[in-house]
Amino acid sequence: MDHFDQVPRRKAEFIKPPNTLKQKVGEGGLSEEILNKAQKLLEENTIDFEPLADMYLDALTKGIERAKDFTPSSDVEYVIAQLLYPAMQLKANGGMFHYQLVTQVADKLIQFLEVIEVPDLSAIEIVLAYHTTIKAIVHGKIKGSGGEHGQALLKALEDACMRYFSKIPE
Repeated sequence: MDHFDQVPRRKAEFIKPPNTLKQKVGEGGLSEEILNKAQKLLEENTIDFEPLADMYLDALTKGIERAKDFTPSSDVEYVIAQLLYPAMQLKANGGMFHYQLVTQVADKLIQFLEVIEVPDLSAIEIVLAYHTTIKAIVHGKIKGSGGEHGQALLKALEDACMRYFSKIPE
C-alpha cells in the first residue's frame, strides 16, 4: 500500500553533494576487514538515539507550526519540505540506532507527505499523529519492530491516511 494508493506529487530525495574527498583520493573500494568492522560497530552501537531523534522531532514541530500558517499564496513545496526533511532524517537514523519501528513510521509519513496536495488542517493532524507516535517510540525506548503493538500502531496511522484520502474529491 505504497503512498496510500495515491499518485505521488513530489519525491522526497536526498541531494548528493559532490564528494570532494573522493575526488582528491581517487577511486577504490574498502577492504573486507574495514567493512566488517564498520558493520560490527553499527550492530553494537549503544549511543542513545533520543537526543538526535528529539532534534529532528523539534524540527518536525517547527515544520508543523509553519504548515498551520499555510495560505494559498504560500509556497506549498517549501512548506512540505519543512516536514519532509526531519521525517527523512528520522527514517534514515532509526534503523542505525535499532529503532526499526521509527524507520517504518517515518517512511509512511514520507509517503503521505509525497502525495498530499496541500498541508490542510486534516493533513497537519495526521502529521502530528505521526510525530506523537515517533516521540512515544523513542521516549519509550521501543527498539526493533515493536512487535504486534508496533505493527498495530503503524496500521492505525495508515488507516488514518486512507480515511484522509477517501474524503478528498478526485
